[in-house]
Amino acid sequence: MPDPRPSSAAAGDEAAAQDLVAVAMSGGVDSSVVAALLKESGSPVVGLTMQLWNQRRLPELSTAAATGRCCSLDDVYDARQVANQLGIPYYVLNFEERFEQQVVRPFVDEYLSGRTPIPCTLCNNFLKFDEFLATAGSLGASRIATGHYARVLQDPASGRWLLLRAIDELRDQTYFLWGLTQEQLSRTLFPLGELRKAEVRELARRFGLPVAEKGDSQEICFVPNGDYAAFIDAYSRENGIEPAATRGEIVSTEGRRLGEHGGVHRFTVGQRRGLNIAAGEALYVIATDPLSQRVIVGRGDELLRSCMEVTGVNWVAAEGLNEPARAEVKIRNKHAAAPATVLPSGDPSRAEVHFDDPQRAVTPGQAAVFYQDDQVLGGGWIA
Repeated sequence: MPDPRPSSAAAGDEAAAQDLVAVAMSGGVDSSVVAALLKESGSPVVGLTMQLWNQRRLPELSTAAATGRCCSLDDVYDARQVANQLGIPYYVLNFEERFEQQVVRPFVDEYLSGRTPIPCTLCNNFLKFDEFLATAGSLGASRIATGHYARVLQDPASGRWLLLRAIDELRDQTYFLWGLTQEQLSRTLFPLGELRKAEVRELARRFGLPVAEKGDSQEICFVPNGDYAAFIDAYSRENGIEPAATRGEIVSTEGRRLGEHGGVHRFTVGQRRGLNIAAGEALYVIATDPLSQRVIVGRGDELLRSCMEVTGVNWVAAEGLNEPARAEVKIRNKHAAAPATVLPSGDPSRAEVHFDDPQRAVTPGQAAVFYQDDQVLGGGWIA
């Protein structure tokens, strides 16, 4: 692994400190502490909140218990209150149209295609580190800062910008950041990458921030209580989209009919609950087939896979992969990275992964991220 060192921007040298930094303020404790830290360091700061989704849409999904989501009106209020307390300029950016085009609609389409998407990664790739960077630049900000738990360093030998895991392993968010380009990494600060969550909370209290005790957002911002199937149904009705004939059969891996289901978008690989079939053993979703509208179920050991293809690969540590590389590969955010060999193909945007030991529930549509120690080699989408 290259011997990385902090970039001049990350280290906050005197010249860079005079550049305006745009902080992506979500209204939570993490981004609020980022703004406070930068302000305390003497950097000129502007706070920007992205309005991504109208929480009043699809009122049939709203419940009093729908808590833990980001991007609500309360979050905008909290972000503005923090900005006012810090004495920094603050603006709300309306990205709702692009968010729907780049994140929400693909989310729906992917589920209806039998895949399991990651909207947070799509949001990072197309909005938070793309549109947001462009808007920040139009305001005169040369860099942005976010509350993500990750680290960006520059390799002095190659000059490439590297993405590394955060010090706080439980909070590390590099799994969602593998799509960042070299240009985006060069203009991004992650001030919390060297801190643990408890330290961030304590800083929020020291700064006297009104969000110091605010809970963390945990759900997809546009899906109340994580009921993505209900969201897909409601979104389709709202947009006058005739739902595909997604009802079909539940079958065993041998093709034996076991029951019926109400839509392939209600199932994901590895799912056990909600099958509503009687069987003498525990059964799991092995795959979904949108063309035949079949949901295939089987035993737990039938979920194991030794290899997978990854598409849409973004290489971070190098321009590409020219020979097989050893890595630890994550196939879900909470998955313990598994030792594997990553093989290049003739197409630099594709790779093949061979695990040392078979992995459970390798799910099409999820991300695969390749690590060497703390460094992100790259990542892509599981085919």
